[in-house]
Amino acid sequence: MRHPAPRWLKLGLGGFFLLVLIWQGWYLGWVLWWKWVDPGITSFQSQRLSELRDKNPQAELKHQWLPYAKISVQLKRAVVAAEDDKFVDHEGFDWEGIQKAIEKNQKKGKVVAGGSTISQQLAKNLLLSPNKTVLRKGEEAIITLWLELLWDKQRILEVYLNVVEWGEGVFGAEAAARRYFNTGAAQLSAEQAARLAVLLPAPRRYEKSPHSAYLNGRTQLILGRMRYADVP
Repeated sequence: MRHPAPRWLKLGLGGFFLLVLIWQGWYLGWVLWWKWVDPGITSFQSQRLSELRDKNPQAELKHQWLPYAKISVQLKRAVVAAEDDKFVDHEGFDWEGIQKAIEKNQKKGKVVAGGSTISQQLAKNLLLSPNKTVLRKGEEAIITLWLELLWDKQRILEVYLNVVEWGEGVFGAEAAARRYFNTGAAQLSAEQAARLAVLLPAPRRYEKSPHSAYLNGRTQLILGRMRYADVP
């Protein structure tokens, strides 16, 4: 004869699922808000600012919001070509890219590729931490689904280009264009855009030697692929 679960167990499970719903609702609320309102500071930016202020209490981030229409189409093409060439077609996840990343990591015996789409990277930057845990990846997947369901591709790319890290304390296309080329993001040439795009996987490391042989080669590769990149 089956005995009913103890009342305390039912209450505990009920409370747990209620907390999960509240937590996910908090994330969903921000995703809905940012569909129309530009983010002030993201979770990722907040963490980087805290790290900078540990060294210098007066430190500030370099960041200036720029509307989608005022960002060079060259930069849009370069970033899509470098980071997520199926961006306009997928629904948040590039399963083929993920499989290739897994195979590459297994071959190297360590994590050398991630396979994350622009949508996944944006989900992490907006609301999560850079820590690579199973829980964070799960949250990232849920937020990615919400972004794809509630925003259009143009909004996803607009916000991404404005909040992504491009160097130590440097966030967004406008600050990056000023930092590396002393020009605005609207005036970037194709080669300048490609050079910015190749910094994205590890901007704080690559900014120390932005014209290394490796990055020069990557820049030429992205330049060749930009003509085929579809952007919203």
